[in-house]
Amino acid sequence: MPTGLSIHVGLNEVDPDKYDGWDGKLLACENDARDMAEVARARGFEDTVILTPDGTVDNITAALREAAGRLRTGDMLLFTYSGHGGQIDNLAGSDDEADRLDETLVFYDRQFLDDELYRELQRFEQDVRIFVLLDCCHSGSSIESIREMLTPDAMEARFQTRDPEQIEATSRLMPLLKQQEIAARDRSFFTELQRELKDGERDGPAQNAVLIGACQDNQLASDGQINGLFTEQLLKVWRKGAFEGDHRTFHRDIQKRMPAIQSPNLYTTGRPTFLDQRPFTI
Repeated sequence: MPTGLSIHVGLNEVDPDKYDGWDGKLLACENDARDMAEVARARGFEDTVILTPDGTVDNITAALREAAGRLRTGDMLLFTYSGHGGQIDNLAGSDDEADRLDETLVFYDRQFLDDELYRELQRFEQDVRIFVLLDCCHSGSSIESIREMLTPDAMEARFQTRDPEQIEATSRLMPLLKQQEIAARDRSFFTELQRELKDGERDGPAQNAVLIGACQDNQLASDGQINGLFTEQLLKVWRKGAFEGDHRTFHRDIQKRMPAIQSPNLYTTGRPTFLDQRPFTI
């Protein structure tokens, strides 16, 4: 019988000592992690929940590597993340992304590059099924596009406010000014890390991976009082296990419940033959 392991990360804050005084306070991310763990547990997954102070790069990568060491062909990994998202310039000159930017997951102690997550997924055997759910901002294909979105007229039309601080307070976007400050401070570190990741690239993508992200690259993901907007609608579609469709239908049904300004994205790598299966099926 296949094995299912799940890892659920929820960060309501980050370490202000690591982010020059910014604590990244959010309301619902820990709830998201607990609720997704409950979904996974009900489906037979062995779950690991990592909450705010423990959400460090070392702890999260250790959990992923432990899972990679245990799972074999036909097994399944479920990885969920709820927290802030950001971007950083791709300083190593990789041609992988047209916008020359790396998206980041804002972990407790530092930003974690999308290429780092890619590297961790590549540690799994080829035919392990990997399902990833990210409830965070993917800050756009370029910083300029986000700045355009946050003009006063655009803010009024999309968010009914002209105050960018109100938007940053209710979304899971790492503030743009803070992104710039941290990027400048850590430029040498991330340049070296990006070079290492580029030099260490393996042939072929991570196998059998399906991602549903909370929004498109040029959109923001909303926080909430109990759950993030994306996780809230996902749970309603799932209906405590009453949902019977496949991954595409799951994505489409969540998308139907979301506002136009936050449209969840379905993305695949490798050979995800399990797209036709019911989500969370071991």
